[in-house]
Amino acid sequence: MPRSLDPAASTDLLRIDDQLSDDERLVRDTVRKFAADRIMPHIADWFEAGTLPKELAPELGSLGLLGMHLTGYGCAGMGPIAYGVTCREMEAADSGLRSLVSVQGSLAMFPIWKYGSEEQKQEWLPRMAAGQAIGCFGLTEPDHGSDPSSMKTHANRSGGDWVLNGAKMWITNGSIADIAVVWADTQDGIRGFLVHKGARGFSARNIHKKMSLRASVTSELHFDDVKLPASAMLPEVRGLKGPLSCLSEARFGIVWGVTGAARACFEAAAGYARTREQFGRKIGGFQLTQGKLAWMLADLQRAQLLALHLGRLKEAGSITPEQVSLGKMSNVRTAIEIARQARTILGANGVTLEYPVIRHANNLESVLTYEGTEEIHTLALGQAITGISAYR
Repeated sequence: MPRSLDPAASTDLLRIDDQLSDDERLVRDTVRKFAADRIMPHIADWFEAGTLPKELAPELGSLGLLGMHLTGYGCAGMGPIAYGVTCREMEAADSGLRSLVSVQGSLAMFPIWKYGSEEQKQEWLPRMAAGQAIGCFGLTEPDHGSDPSSMKTHANRSGGDWVLNGAKMWITNGSIADIAVVWADTQDGIRGFLVHKGARGFSARNIHKKMSLRASVTSELHFDDVKLPASAMLPEVRGLKGPLSCLSEARFGIVWGVTGAARACFEAAAGYARTREQFGRKIGGFQLTQGKLAWMLADLQRAQLLALHLGRLKEAGSITPEQVSLGKMSNVRTAIEIARQARTILGANGVTLEYPVIRHANNLESVLTYEGTEEIHTLALGQAITGISAYR
């Protein structure tokens, strides 16, 4: 009889997860079980309805997943690979769930943890780690996405206070956030501000009619003469270094996360190929189908190895932004290609929410764009290679 892989092991032919520590495997198993029990029975309905229950946040907090790679203030203090594995297992369920975790931990909590005052840390981080307070990250603007240095949102001094005006676009968690980390231009350069929900002149409006990341809240933020106390400013950073360092943290999570989406698509395609019959035989027995599956698996394993290698570099404290750009650019493209190939194996069934493939494929189109488009990461690598900036 011809030998076949155990279906449960076929997504890790190279036994990459054997390189995880016992604690990292425990995180993997815990998050995978939570996703299977709490997310997967409902995610197709949430995606179709364009909603995500806010009550998931305290559940994620109770597992220690929010800001898990930060130390102190109620955070779990786990390593980068544990965080990466969490992103992978969350995105295997849905990119919207991984976005909730990574925006909360890497884009909202991280700048407070790294650049905030002690008072800001004490006020917000314990509640955010517990999922009792939600955060969002306001950088992208309606007219300035890839070029944040040209932002129009500005904050002017008014006595001892600040007055904030402007708008932000495509903000995950925007309308449900209790606190927004907003980056604005000032006379002293770009600074970060903490804007409380309910602040006079601050409004958030959800973006509807999305065909991607539907199980995620995406909003516009508007600031109309929002008066902020001096204590609202993040005191320990100035310039684009602040928001870009946060994006680098979140992009690392994407490098891992998209391998989860790719894995889910591969598993769906492989399972379908084993059972679907055409021309009197299983379609998994046709050479064209086997060729697709073999290349999908090879690409998936390469992406997983890249994520693990970058995790080790981050663990050693030696990772660079260019390395993260390479990982984000390469792994997102790989995941999209795997999702598209999986769709062809499923045929017409591949475009229904009965299977996860079209949902992941649609989500990955957003992941390709946010937190640095493929083009921007390509140019970042081009500059690293040539020493010449192509931005301006």
